[in-house]
Amino acid sequence: MKDFHWTQLLNPEFYINLEIAGHHIGIYVVLFIVFAETGLFAGFFLPGDSLLFLSGIYSETLMQELFVIENEFTNVAVLSTMVGVAGIIGNIFGYWFGAKSGHFLYSKEDNFWFKKKYLIQSRLFFEKHGGRAIVFARFLPIIRTFAPIVAGIVQMEKKKFMFYNILSSFLWAFTLIFSGHYLYRYLLENHQIDLKKYIELIVVGIILISTAPIVINSIKNKLKARK
Repeated sequence: MKDFHWTQLLNPEFYINLEIAGHHIGIYVVLFIVFAETGLFAGFFLPGDSLLFLSGIYSETLMQELFVIENEFTNVAVLSTMVGVAGIIGNIFGYWFGAKSGHFLYSKEDNFWFKKKYLIQSRLFFEKHGGRAIVFARFLPIIRTFAPIVAGIVQMEKKKFMFYNILSSFLWAFTLIFSGHYLYRYLLENHQIDLKKYIELIVVGIILISTAPIVINSIKNKLKARK
């Protein structure tokens, strides 16, 4: 930690390999970040998709602090399940927050932790896709954070919300973590390519891919507004 620089906070590998007194606490940090990014509006800046993808690559390191699972598939499945549950709890908290005090956010001034435009973008996204927005939002940074809050604001039916919440959380967790783990294994064993040496490129690539739909949609909206 003596060589720490604030830019490390933007690198998901920093959280995964974090140690305190010789103990790997990455698994706890990963679960908290997933909860925060999907449940606290201040968590929109935290790494999401890239964190899960890298968690798949470092699945053994993450899980060994809790317990050792010899079976590779089971190890990744348990990690994915834990992350999925953290995402479900995060969304429930976001929904509750939106239902209780969401309207206050529309009159709140912008600051480092909160941007009103993200709330408005999420609401438009939600109005366009309905309940499916909860599923789509899981794979979209920023929208992922505000979607459950908007669901609470518009008083989306709780049973319907929970269905999409559970479905989207497990789909998101299992897809990215399994993809990261088995793509890493495949490239290493068949092509001797170690993805751990290309973490920065992976993170940048995932950010570009995940934010592309938001950027494209924003450009389309601006063109429509000009017309």
